[in-house]
Amino acid sequence: MKHNVLSILVDNTAGVLSRVAGLFSRRGYNIDSLTVGVTEEPAFSRMTVVVTCDDMVLAQIVNQLNKLVDVRDIRVLPADASVCRELILVRVAATEKERQSVIAVADIFRAKIVDVAKDSLMVELTGNQAKLNAFIELLEGFKIVELVRTGITGLARGSANAE
Repeated sequence: MKHNVLSILVDNTAGVLSRVAGLFSRRGYNIDSLTVGVTEEPAFSRMTVVVTCDDMVLAQIVNQLNKLVDVRDIRVLPADASVCRELILVRVAATEKERQSVIAVADIFRAKIVDVAKDSLMVELTGNQAKLNAFIELLEGFKIVELVRTGITGLARGSANAE
């Protein structure tokens, strides 16, 4: 079982997200991560879906997705030939004395401080999952008040793969 990243080009119409997600739930497949956004062409949206499954189940998922009217293109993004990123926002409780330590950790990861309050900092970080997990691990000495992750989004490398 491995993580598979699917890049799905769909019509930008009402209900398409529900139909795609419904396909997964009806067949008992779990979605590990799901991001959706409009593309450079407003008539289309791109969904990035991460599923953990073997190759046989992946083939079944792709075949079923191809049957949906709204689906225009499906690509399985190989780890070595694609760029995948995720965004996190983390609110860290920090006194004046702790603030510099949190900022130092953020600087190491090239994260941005996007909000400062009297008793906390909010940090924004974009990168691959390993980078984000390492950042969160280094923050374990501090109290994480809130954390949110966007989920993975990605594209195949190179201009030959462009539509």
